[in-house]
Amino acid sequence: QVQLVESGGDSVQAGGSLRLSCAASGLTSNSYCAAWFRQAPGKEREGVAQRYTWNGITHYADSVKGRFTISQDSAKKILYLQMNSLEPEDTAMYYCATRPYYGCRFPMAETDFPYWGQGTQVTVSS
Repeated sequence: QVQLVESGGDSVQAGGSLRLSCAASGLTSNSYCAAWFRQAPGKEREGVAQRYTWNGITHYADSVKGRFTISQDSAKKILYLQMNSLEPEDTAMYYCATRPYYGCRFPMAETDFPYWGQGTQVTVSS
């Protein structure tokens, strides 16, 4: 059974940085799409960034391009999201998700991902 556990969420001021982590267990394939989504109160869940482990290709939402970086420690199966220049609009619950055996599709769609973590809260104050 695939399990994903996020950590690193916190409350920060605008302009600050955070690094989220997602530890994966139970993945039997080394080729999968790994992604970060977020959901703000009263809004739909949206894709933030994703990375295909096989070739390292990444996609980012326009709202985070140039500020967020998705990366991965493949050996440890830990997914990261480095978030810089945080804005109040980045406030949300952040979730990691995986899509084993398949590459990433763009635009990101949460229905593509069968496995999800429980989320970690990021709050950015102005």
